[in-house]
Amino acid sequence: MTPPETIPVERSTEVAEAMADGRPVVALESTIITHGMPYPRNVETARAVEAEVRAGGAVPATIAVVDGELRAGLSAEEIERLGRSQGIIKATRRDLAPIIVRRGTAGTTVAATMAIAAMAGIPVFATGGIGGVHRGAERTFDISADLTELAETPVTVVCAGAKSILDIAKTLEVLETRGVPVLGYRTRSFPAFYARDSGAPLDFSCETPDEVAEVVAVHRALGFRSGVLVANPIPAPDALDAATLDRRIAAALKDAEAAGVTGKAVTPYLLGRVMDLTEGRSLDANIALILDNAALAARIARALAAREG
Repeated sequence: MTPPETIPVERSTEVAEAMADGRPVVALESTIITHGMPYPRNVETARAVEAEVRAGGAVPATIAVVDGELRAGLSAEEIERLGRSQGIIKATRRDLAPIIVRRGTAGTTVAATMAIAAMAGIPVFATGGIGGVHRGAERTFDISADLTELAETPVTVVCAGAKSILDIAKTLEVLETRGVPVLGYRTRSFPAFYARDSGAPLDFSCETPDEVAEVVAVHRALGFRSGVLVANPIPAPDALDAATLDRRIAAALKDAEAAGVTGKAVTPYLLGRVMDLTEGRSLDANIALILDNAALAARIARALAAREG
C-alpha cells in the first residue's frame, strides 16, 4: 500500500465556512470528553465550552480522531459518542499514524490537538491545563509531549497553567529552554490549574486580548515556529486553596505509585483521585477554568483575525 502524500483534516461545515470567510476559529481538545471527567458531565462540559467560544464571537473546532479521520469540528452526536464510549484511546502525536491505519477513534491530548490544529490552519487553542514535567521525573523521566509540541508547533495555547499534579518549576524550565514564550494573562505568577498562583513568577504579562495578539504576531514575524502559551488563572471564586490542594495531590501520588500506574494513565488517574479527595470540588473547578479559557481564547482569536484583515 502506498500512503498518501498528506493526510487531510476533515473540517465540519461550520469550521470550513468560518475559515474560508476569515472568521476566528478556536480549537478544543477532546480528552476532556474521553478521559477528563465522568459521563454525562463530560458531554455537558464539551457543549458548554463550544457555546462559550460562540458567545465570544468565534467558531469552536473540537478536535478528535473519528474512525481513522482527523477531525476539526464535531457534531453533537459525535461528542455524545465520545463521551459514552468505553476504551477510547488517549492519543498524543506519536499515536496518530497507528490510529489512522487501524481506523480507530481517539480523544486528542494537548500535543495531538495542537498538531492537528496546525495542520488545519487553526492558530488558537483553548484547553484546561497543559501537561509538563511530572513530580519525580528525575527518576521516571516522565515528561509530557505537550512541552515538545509547544516548542515546535505554531499554535497559541490558552490554559490555566500546568496541571497541579506536576512539577511546575521544572515545567517552566523546560519551556524556557525550548524557547516558548509564556504570557500571564493579567498575572505575573504562573497559575497551577485549580489554584491561581503556583508561586512561580513570570517575566511577561498581558492585560488584553489585543496585547496577546500583538505578541503572537511579532513572534511569528520573527520567524519563530514555537507556540505561545497564555496562562490564564482560574477565576478567583472557583479556585481551590493551594496548600490543601498540594496535600491532596501528595496523597494521590502515593496512591498512584502503590497502584503501579505509569505513562499516559498517570494524569487521568491522579485527576480522578484528586476529585475523590476534594469531594468533587476539583471537578467543578476544572469546568470553571476551561469555560474561562474558552472565552479568552475566542477574544484572542478575534483579535488575531482582525490583525490579519
